[in-house]
Amino acid sequence: MSETRIILVRHGETMWNREGRIQGYHANSPLSDTGHAQARAVAERLAAEGVDALYSSDSGRTLQTSEPIGAATGLAINRDAGVRERNYGIFEGHTFAEVEKVFPEEFEKYRARDPNFAIEGGESAIQFRDRIVAAFSDIARRHPGGHPVVVTHGGVIGSLYRVALELPLDAPRVYTTRNASVNRFKFDSERWVLEVWGDVSHLDEGSLDDE
Repeated sequence: MSETRIILVRHGETMWNREGRIQGYHANSPLSDTGHAQARAVAERLAAEGVDALYSSDSGRTLQTSEPIGAATGLAINRDAGVRERNYGIFEGHTFAEVEKVFPEEFEKYRARDPNFAIEGGESAIQFRDRIVAAFSDIARRHPGGHPVVVTHGGVIGSLYRVALELPLDAPRVYTTRNASVNRFKFDSERWVLEVWGDVSHLDEGSLDDE
């Protein structure tokens, strides 16, 4: 099978990103003015790169980011629920400070990074990783030798980072996933390889991390 090079783009800044609120799988917040500017900037960059397919999580914030990319590249947006953010269950809509106060036992288990721990109503880290690896592998196999772009979420990109670098799910988080960042991965047969991480050179100002 020919190598597929996939660009993963985190969505632009949202109002809840500014407030530090957990959006997750179900909850959503619209892009801020900064987020819309970031989406336009990444669209201009990708238009010059010769990408040949455009996928997006079907969350509102990713679709808002995808729309200018589609307009700039002439590509139709393929919605894919498989690359949605992790399902944070009862945590969604809260800040982490609120979660610690309202759900102290759940918060302690989450903070311990047990890969098998599933937040009430949500996914464990293992379930999340398996979902997104299956979704991205499917996309890659649809485009052998191609160059698709996928607009997705910080947690999704971070999970694939761990897969590519063979990092345990319970290892401390030592990376950032910035809004509107460009992250490049290569898929060859069953193996994921990280090529470029967290490129925000197309943005005039810095962007927010997802934690």
